[in-house]
Amino acid sequence: MDKFVGKRLDGRYEIKEIIGVGGMALVYKAFDNQENRVVAVKILKEEFISNEEFVRRFKNESKAIAMLSHPNIVKVYDVSFGDLIQYIVMEYIDGITLKEYIEREGSLRWKDAVHFTIQILKGLQHAHDKGIVHRDVKPQNIMVLPDGTIKVTDFGIARFARSEQRTITDKAIGSVHYISPEQARGERTDEKTDIYSVGVILYEMLTGRLPFQAESAVSVAIMQLQREPQLPTEINGSIPLGLEQITMHAMQKSPERRYQSASEMLCDLGAFRKDPSITFDYSYFVDDSPTKFVPNSFDYDSVRIPEEDEPEETKEKSNMIPILAGIAATLVIAIIVLAAIFVPKLFSKSNSEISCPKFVGQLYDDIKANKEYTDSFKFETEWQANNEFEYGYVFEQSKAEGQKVKKGATITLYISKGESTKKVPDVYGLTESAAVSKLKAEGFKPTVEAMPSDDVEDGKVIKTEPQRTQVVGENLDIKIYVSSGKSLKNVSVPSVVGMKQADAEKELKEKKLISVVEKVKYSKNNGYEYAPIGYVIKQDPSNDNSIVEGSNVKIYVNDGFASNITVTLPKYSDFKLDQYIISLWDDSGSIVEKTIDATKTTKYTFENIASDRDMATYTVKIRALNGKTAEDYQTIKVDYKEGTTEVIIRSKDYKVLGGDTTDSPNDDTNNNATTGGQTGTNTGTAGGNTTNR
Repeated sequence: MDKFVGKRLDGRYEIKEIIGVGGMALVYKAFDNQENRVVAVKILKEEFISNEEFVRRFKNESKAIAMLSHPNIVKVYDVSFGDLIQYIVMEYIDGITLKEYIEREGSLRWKDAVHFTIQILKGLQHAHDKGIVHRDVKPQNIMVLPDGTIKVTDFGIARFARSEQRTITDKAIGSVHYISPEQARGERTDEKTDIYSVGVILYEMLTGRLPFQAESAVSVAIMQLQREPQLPTEINGSIPLGLEQITMHAMQKSPERRYQSASEMLCDLGAFRKDPSITFDYSYFVDDSPTKFVPNSFDYDSVRIPEEDEPEETKEKSNMIPILAGIAATLVIAIIVLAAIFVPKLFSKSNSEISCPKFVGQLYDDIKANKEYTDSFKFETEWQANNEFEYGYVFEQSKAEGQKVKKGATITLYISKGESTKKVPDVYGLTESAAVSKLKAEGFKPTVEAMPSDDVEDGKVIKTEPQRTQVVGENLDIKIYVSSGKSLKNVSVPSVVGMKQADAEKELKEKKLISVVEKVKYSKNNGYEYAPIGYVIKQDPSNDNSIVEGSNVKIYVNDGFASNITVTLPKYSDFKLDQYIISLWDDSGSIVEKTIDATKTTKYTFENIASDRDMATYTVKIRALNGKTAEDYQTIKVDYKEGTTEVIIRSKDYKVLGGDTTDSPNDDTNNNATTGGQTGTNTGTAGGNTTNR
């Protein structure tokens, strides 16, 4: 068992397992008990503790990474350089090396190769801006995360370009298959060294093979110096020509003929990604291949040229001097020829016109600060989101590079506002409020929609649109689907008319329906089914319907009775009527009284007379006015259930109040004539009868 597994470093980092073996160090997965997170711990091998060169390289790596902070570069959290153990604590990356990915998939789709290359270059550009040259860029030192994110690792042989003017050793260092020619010769290295290595990686991703292979490391290094690789399109005919040109331009033997910076190569890759049919004025060419998904694993591979091969490599270098001299002479001749062809043409152009420089890939602040630019051109700017260029860099210009324009011409520069894309956070399983808060915190504009789910708990997020981890553009609107509980089923509405209110509510609840109660007065004329007070007389929807579980069913509960009562007015033959005063009485007294024109009607209707019984009796008192007053009484029986009204008692005598006694009205029901006090007695008897129910 490994000596560090199960141990705790400095009382903080608990070593779990070994996950990588490199040339000078071991990499372990560990848990940081102080920060409560998983980390990677890189420990210098015990046999190198006393080796000053390896210790210096190890410290150099920690120093280099500590200066960097970029999403495409692994983070350093802590370092320790003791006498017995030296280690670096880094970000734990749950992924595989790009080398493993290539070996697994073979040649990649050109879109995927470009996607990976852009990320590598962005990380390297950040390092170069800090004055750090990686010098060991290879797929083994590049991690691929499951979401396709790239992380550049292993700065063990990095050089601080701004502080060191010579290489750290006279020996060639770096991995031989990705080493630049100047590295192989032991010459000074700079940013263009990393560009060459990126070109080799891009070549390998597009073709599925290395540009140079041989039995020994030294032989491969010599091929890097002397041989031209087979064109990628000859291996994979689907590769676009423009991409081949970019690849071969990055792999130029001479640093001066390569891309001069990572941003320059990024610019061409950005232009190619926008228009895959584009070609460049380079002497080499490239095209297309498939994207794969990356599983979870972890491997740091730091294999370099074996130490025993280095003397042979150094020896081989001396054999190259005549060859290099010949190449140099050839270049000089070529330059002279080109000058003879093009210089006369240059001087033949009008002095009023100048060539438009390449502003794409330059920082706008640098352009503004360049007096040569500001004296020659006027600039208009347009800031836009751009996924290929970092904030402040020009990604497009209105006049093409090399185009002849008059001095003082206006050129529009399109400047990047930074990446316009964001990855949708994973909010699956969170509560609605937690999901909304998280999305808002990351700049999204969430809306919520309920959705039934048999699997996700009520109130928690089922999914989002766009989906989780998906990359979205400038439109940051996102819809959250929150579980409303299990899927609802259709149920048949039961019949509850005629049931007691409590029983009806229970019946509906058992069917997973919701009761909505409304108290109403029963009348046969309003379309309700008859039922006693407190019972259901109507429902909506009716029982011939099928509705979704959880729906409302409105039940109308009888809260009493109501009916219209129509009364026939009496006739008086002995005097002319002007008006009637008609009133309705029950046990409690007068309910309603109304004055009506006696000349216009023979009947009167009392509307919506309510009762708490389905059978009720009322007294109707009618007073006829004509200077004198005559009174009439009727007893009315109302059957609310049947909706009928019946006169059961009517006075046969009447009393003239305040005048002479006259004969009683002459009609079918009146056979008696009374006078004076007699009428008072008879009328009182009739009135008393009306109170009996």
